[in-house]
Amino acid sequence: MSQSPVELKGSSFTLSVVHLNHSEPNIIREALTEKVKQAPAFLQNAPVVLNVAALTPDADWLQVQRAVMDAGLRVVGVSGFHSDEQKRSIQSAGLPLLTEGKAGKVTKAAPPPPPPPKTRIISTPVRTGQQIYARGCDLVVISSVSSGAELIADGNIHVYGMMRGRALAGASGDVTSQVFCTQLAAELVSVAGEYWLSDRIPSTFYERGARLFLQDNILTIESLN
Repeated sequence: MSQSPVELKGSSFTLSVVHLNHSEPNIIREALTEKVKQAPAFLQNAPVVLNVAALTPDADWLQVQRAVMDAGLRVVGVSGFHSDEQKRSIQSAGLPLLTEGKAGKVTKAAPPPPPPPKTRIISTPVRTGQQIYARGCDLVVISSVSSGAELIADGNIHVYGMMRGRALAGASGDVTSQVFCTQLAAELVSVAGEYWLSDRIPSTFYERGARLFLQDNILTIESLN
């Protein structure tokens, strides 16, 4: 039996979301270019979703997409549209629309889905090149995290060991998420898309206990003591 030339399979990927608060392409291009320059290894050619909840339907979507691509990012979809007019104008520009799925009715024959875990716990070291994603919950690592490893959680991240890799809390946009480390030496730390590279972490917190959180949409750090 010959194998089909293509196959469609379900999968999931972690994508960064760019929240656009301005529709002027030049302003978008300049702001995103600066962001990519700060972390080229992390952001260059990264696939992103554009959240356009703050924009009006009359934005020039083709030029907005071009501005994002010129900055070095790749648009894979648009979310946050709030009217049929805005939806149509985005579609006419050839941009894919992404919407959050809504749970349908459960028939008598189908059992209800199990509740999502509140916390994902990792008790072994996270090695270079590993990526761990806690979807819809907190992530707790009771060990060390090596350089080049990546922790991603929709909720909080707790690391009870040396944290040398990357930690991205609030990956789905939860601005109340936090990062807790007993020994902070991260390459990159992020909360709901706001991030610091290692050189932004104050030296007084290096290899010490710290928590990072958003205060007025600004990444902030405090001692765990």
